[in-house]
Amino acid sequence: MGYRDWFNKHADKHERIVQKLLVRDFSEKEIIDYFDFKNMVKMEVDFCRLYKDNKKCHDMDSLNCYLCACPNFRFKDEGIQKIENKTQYSVCNIESKDGRQGVYGEKIHQDCSGCGVPHHRIYVEKHFDLDWKNAMKKCAL
Repeated sequence: MGYRDWFNKHADKHERIVQKLLVRDFSEKEIIDYFDFKNMVKMEVDFCRLYKDNKKCHDMDSLNCYLCACPNFRFKDEGIQKIENKTQYSVCNIESKDGRQGVYGEKIHQDCSGCGVPHHRIYVEKHFDLDWKNAMKKCAL
């Protein structure tokens, strides 16, 4: 599965959850609260493949999952550029000091595991949009 397929499937899951919460008249604050890892791992086990093992994608005390797939992550399934004999598929738009480029055989992918930028509540509040795809609109190059 390429980035775009994953992105679209994830957007559908995200939208179903948000719509469910809106029907229950959740406020923006309550929606953001709902996407807290501790709640999501109990209430939405199918949202993330790591939830079934109660595992976080980033080592953070307070992890919010609303902006999973960071708005600063850029990808292109066909590749962004060639670097020597390898193809780069993804990058960090803000060049986070906590991210890195991982080399996997002939492929180069952004490794965001050390960066928690989009998972801090204050960041989520700043970039909040009920339409996850709108919040993430810059991801695909």
